[in-house]
Formats: sequence, structure tokens, C-alpha cells
Amino acid sequence: MKLCVLFRRLTICILPIVLFATGGRIALAEASKDTPRVFLHDAKQLGHIRATAASDAQSRRIVEAAVLEADSVIKEGPFSVMQKAVTPPSGDKHDYMSQAPYFWPDPAKSNGLPYIRRDGEHNPEIKKISDHEQFGRMGKDACSLALAYYLTGKTVYADRAVLLLRTWFLNPATRMNPNLEFGQGIPGINTGRGIGIIESRPLAAVTDAAGLLAGAKTWTPADQQGLRSWLTEYLHWMLTSEKGNAEDAAKNNHGNWFDVQVTDIALFLDDRKLAKEMLKRVKTRRIALQIEPDGRQPLELARTNAWGYSNFSLDALTQLAVLGGEVGVDLWNYHTADGRSIHAAIEFLLPYASGAKKWDHRQIGGFHASAMEHTLQRAARAYRDPSFKQLAKQIADNNDDLETLLLD
Repeated sequence: MKLCVLFRRLTICILPIVLFATGGRIALAEASKDTPRVFLHDAKQLGHIRATAASDAQSRRIVEAAVLEADSVIKEGPFSVMQKAVTPPSGDKHDYMSQAPYFWPDPAKSNGLPYIRRDGEHNPEIKKISDHEQFGRMGKDACSLALAYYLTGKTVYADRAVLLLRTWFLNPATRMNPNLEFGQGIPGINTGRGIGIIESRPLAAVTDAAGLLAGAKTWTPADQQGLRSWLTEYLHWMLTSEKGNAEDAAKNNHGNWFDVQVTDIALFLDDRKLAKEMLKRVKTRRIALQIEPDGRQPLELARTNAWGYSNFSLDALTQLAVLGGEVGVDLWNYHTADGRSIHAAIEFLLPYASGAKKWDHRQIGGFHASAMEHTLQRAARAYRDPSFKQLAKQIADNNDDLETLLLD
């Protein structure tokens, strides 16, 4: 989900001019006066890019990158939970289904059941159930296409994004039921776990995509209301179901990603009270419990991919800090009396990302400093610290990546 992990929404008025790429040339199109209603993108920045691409080289570079990314995915999909080759235990293929990635057949059992855990080792069997991969691709592609539409005004991108959203959420023949009862099931043990809720992270990209599509003729008020209804049902399931409660109670990265999803959906649904409540409790239920005074995240360091999970967890916390800007909850500067904070967690990982220290915990998936890149870019903005930005550039896999450009 790489494109749609950016900065908070601010409302401004912009010039009624927008650029779009046509045959390698830059043309003019009429633009909305308002910036998009998005939450993990920086709406003020997007409005500025769209208004200044004719005169600003960096804005033009970002528009071109957005078009390139949209063009690369425009023929993908549409995706649907109905495309999986298996049927969930409910008997309804509209229910999302996936298998726990780190569980393998027990070699001591003739039938391999029950499966046993091998942390950090992906069982290729999970590919037999396509919902997880399809959900991720749908969210990423819809957001990429919607962003290209917003920046260029080209309806071909909006049309394709709308098709993806309608197919996954709205079309009665193809839509996903708004629950994750059968996410990350373990053969021989259960048919689904609360842990599976981490697989609905693409919903944050979906809410931003809807905001970027506002005004597109093909994204109708009925479509917008249909998506709101789906997300209302899913949010209710998250907050009231046994599996949702279990994930909410998670004390590691799973709890953080649960909070990201609930907060983002609440903002989309105009429930600012719920969003604010979720963000306030991040201070005591996530930051204070998960981060040590020296910045370590012990539950992530205990994993076989400790570097990856330390950054994955911090990625969620920094996204929550971005969302906090929506409702006036400052997570960037929150710290406990003994120093537990997002900033401390970043500082703990810095010397490993820079190469000043060698990572001395398990990382069976290979050490990649770039895992910290976008967290550093967000932190550079929040703390106005140019050293964070400099290191992010140093460890980037690709400085022309669209998300990297948008966070620069």
C-alpha cells in the first residue's frame, strides 16, 4: 500500500487550473476550488501540486510520477472476493477469507494438522486463497488511479478507480461482506482470528481514493453513500465483534494498525468524536505500553524479523500521529514521564538505519535500511528535523518513487 501513506488534510482554495499529461505534453484543465477530503494524504500539498505544475518543476515531476504509476495499474483488476477458488466455512464466497501466513503443516502428523507456527516464514499455501492479495491490490490501485485523476482531470483514471471500488464494495454480485470473520485462519485450529483484521489496512487507501474522486461524474452520490454504508457496517463489526475486540486488545503492532483503521474510517464517516477518543488512548494504550524509555519496542524485537516489525509498528504509530492532526491530538510530541515516545522509538532505530551500528537482533528476511524511509520523512516534517530527511534520502530504494516524492 505504498502510495497512500502520507500527511494530514488541510483545506485551502486553489487556482482554477490543473495540469494533465497528454501524449507527453502538458495541457490545462479546469480544477475544483477545494482540496480533496483525504486523511493520510496531505490535501494542501496536493492542491498546490495541481495548481502549480505549469510553473513548478517539482510539482510537474510529481504529476508525471502519478500518471506513470496510474498507467502501470490501469489494466489490473477489477478484483473481487468472488474470484477465490475456495469457499469460506460460512458457505458464502462474499465473505473474506485468508490463511495465517506463518503456520505450516506439522511434519510429525500424517495430515499435517494442526498446523504449527514458524514465525517470519511465509507458507506459500496462502496464495491459494486470493482475497488478501486482491484486497491490497484493489486499495493501492484505486488510490493510485484516483490520485492521477485528481492531479490531471483525466476521466479515464476516475472511471477505472470507480470500477475497482464498485466491484469490491458495491456490486451485489461481487461485493465483499463487511466483516473479517475468516481472516488468517489456522488449519486444524480455527477458521479465523482477530489478527486477520490487519489485512484490511487497504481501507485507508480506499477512503482517500473516495476523497480524490469527489466531483468525478462516474463517482456518484449513490456510490459515495454505498461506500459510507459499507464502512459503517465494517466499523460496527470491528468495534463489537469478538475478533475485533481481540485485535483491539493486541499489545503489539496489531493494536496500532487496528487503531489506524478505526480512526481513519471514523474520520471518513464524520465521527470526529470517535476518532479523537481513539487517538487520545494511543498515548497510554500503545505508546506508553509498547515503547521502552530508550525507544525499544520489545514485542517487535522478539520477532524473527525484528527490524521489519519494529519499523512496521512505528509506521502505524506515525500514521496515527498524522491522523491526530485532524482532531488536535498531538502524538508526535507525547511522552511519558520516563521518556516513552514516538520520537524515542525513531531515535533507537536511527543508528541501525544509518549504518552506524549493526542490527543485533534476528532479521531472517534480510536487513533493509529503507524500511525506515517514509517514517523518517514524516518525522522530518513533524519535528522539522533536516537530519531525518537527509537520512531518508540516503536509505531510499528509489528517490523517484511517488510516495517518496510526496513526502519529500
